[in-house]
Amino acid sequence: MFHPRPYIVGIGGALHLGSTTELAIRHAFAGADAELDVFAGADLDLPLYAAQSPAQTPAVQRLLRALRRADGVVIGSPGYHGGLSGVVKNALDYIEFMRDDERPYLSGRAVGCIANAAGWQGAMSALAATRNIVHALRGWPTPLGVCLAGPQKPFDAQGRCTDTGVDRNLRALATEVLQFAQWQRHSAPVMAPRPAKVA
Repeated sequence: MFHPRPYIVGIGGALHLGSTTELAIRHAFAGADAELDVFAGADLDLPLYAAQSPAQTPAVQRLLRALRRADGVVIGSPGYHGGLSGVVKNALDYIEFMRDDERPYLSGRAVGCIANAAGWQGAMSALAATRNIVHALRGWPTPLGVCLAGPQKPFDAQGRCTDTGVDRNLRALATEVLQFAQWQRHSAPVMAPRPAKVA
């Protein structure tokens, strides 16, 4: 079924609602001509992924349904000890259920990556780790990734962005995700030729 507006799935934040990375995801697409579905807070309280006996709870099934429908994805994570948060990584591990899909994993989807930490080293490490995971899941990380760092919070108590640089970067990231999604919608699928059979 064709949907008139791109459907974007956001994954990120923490187990509590209103984290900086969740606010960043929502702000990036605020006012955009797109449908945004954000998985944050309790949505990330999923059973620990186990490859031998992975659980398909209703929450996991909802996440996978959204990702299968997604035209684009944005992932936001706080930087924890040189990497991304455990709850975000655990949610991404469930994408293994999509390995046999017609569009396996995150294939054909642009993925914007956002990282937040107290310092730039932590934010950059989390951003690099997130981009590596997106590559492993066959997604297309946008050229721009956004780091939020420092003691000054870029959002006020009402969730409004108070930093013009952060605002500009988040909107640029959203534009890249949406442009790629539109290109993918209007381009014919291209398959690599199969090798000729040897007689």
